[in-house]
Amino acid sequence: MKSLGGFAVQQVRLTDRGLEHDRRWMLVDPQGSFLSQRECPEMACLHTAPAAAGFTVTDVRNGSVLHLPWELESGPSVHAQMWNDAVDLLLADHGVNGWYSEALQRPVRLAFMPQRTVRITDRTYAEVRVALNDAFPALVISQASLDDLNARLSTPVPMERFRPNLVIAGGAAFQEDTWRTVRIGPVRFHLVKPCARCVIPNTDQRTGVRLKEPLRTLASYRTVGNKVLFGMNATFDAPGPLHVGDPVTYDG
Repeated sequence: MKSLGGFAVQQVRLTDRGLEHDRRWMLVDPQGSFLSQRECPEMACLHTAPAAAGFTVTDVRNGSVLHLPWELESGPSVHAQMWNDAVDLLLADHGVNGWYSEALQRPVRLAFMPQRTVRITDRTYAEVRVALNDAFPALVISQASLDDLNARLSTPVPMERFRPNLVIAGGAAFQEDTWRTVRIGPVRFHLVKPCARCVIPNTDQRTGVRLKEPLRTLASYRTVGNKVLFGMNATFDAPGPLHVGDPVTYDG
């Protein structure tokens, strides 16, 4: 689900619009605009985990659990706004909406992106399908980049604050900045645009409390123009499998 706590996996399948199941569900307000931790930091307290026939969402503040399927086959349609994109989604059951509205203390609706709905990335950088990600099908960050940042902080932060899909082990800090194409296992990725960070990395992913770090420190040495950059947005050539431990090969 978009902007909720995610989970790590040992393997994943790439699909025609990103990692399988990644960001196919989204919360919208009564006007149909998407919600994220930017305006609703309490979303950080809702954590997802895989289950037998779908996934669970747990409110870590009180232990309340919601069960959801991976996909929604039918339901009322809603015309939702995702940045500059209008997307046609399916609304979940009203009772599910009530659970989220109570957890976040605001009226919200849960919606799913069906396969028939097609959304395209910013054509300035690439032209591929994408789910309900902010912009691109994948976000790549090197562990060495986070290690560099944490060495400058009095309190280290976990990688989950930056919400990547793919974390690269080994190599030098910010090596991903200079990559244009890399192979991860059998899949060729194109790193098309640096990721400009919003306030979400300052949000504690257990409490929803918004802090001053790590963006304050990151801005001191990772600002380009008026944007703080950390990680690279990426596309890939074709669907395929990925596994933890797959070799990463610089391809140009």
